[in-house]
Amino acid sequence: MDEENFHSLLHRPGTLIDIGAHDGLLTIPLARLPGSRVLAFEPLPAAFARLQTALRAAFGGDPAHVEYHHLALGDHQGSVTLAMPVLDGVAQEQWASTAKDYAPHVSARVAVERFAVPLRRLDDFTLGDVTAIKLDAEGAEYEILRGARETLLRCRPVLTLEVEERHRVGSTYAVPAFLDALGYDVFFELSGEWHPMAALDRATMQRASPDPSVFEASDPYVFVFYALPREDSAAMLDTLRRAG
Repeated sequence: MDEENFHSLLHRPGTLIDIGAHDGLLTIPLARLPGSRVLAFEPLPAAFARLQTALRAAFGGDPAHVEYHHLALGDHQGSVTLAMPVLDGVAQEQWASTAKDYAPHVSARVAVERFAVPLRRLDDFTLGDVTAIKLDAEGAEYEILRGARETLLRCRPVLTLEVEERHRVGSTYAVPAFLDALGYDVFFELSGEWHPMAALDRATMQRASPDPSVFEASDPYVFVFYALPREDSAAMLDTLRRAG
């Protein structure tokens, strides 16, 4: 199941958060869900410009129910460096990260571009009706969730998260453990079956090179995870299974 289907199946009217919105691939379908208000966060300048353009094209102008934020999220307020690898002269935007620097991988093929971007906590927005969060931050997931702790406890949204050991060793342990402490159950889907996070075999499902010039990954490669508030987890998981 992809993230768009997940959020559509479990949709509740309210504020939907797209963290790492890039050029709006998920922002636009989220904004089309009934009763939705969307906050989209994208720190990379070129991607943020495309995000604005895509939303204006999709809705015939700036949609009143969508906010764009050209900044990164984390666990404090200030600024942070966003590092983006460039492979053979081509920007690897999908690898841009505030959690890691690609200097160890610089070579004849790999260079690094860096951007200073504003940094805020999601909790700083004092949102009261968040029903869903999509999080894709190339290793910065733990800090972002720490900065969203009050929002998660208050609103109990569902979450989709991309979490990869290649971007941050130990993240597939730390992120689910943090969510577990907040009363969330974390799952992954593989071949139509839903599994608890404890079933993830990192040796066979989370092996990939951290070097942007090396295209190597395990098969299967499981990196999208789904977090459900424990009090609603059984009913929500049943909805997902019946849809699958």
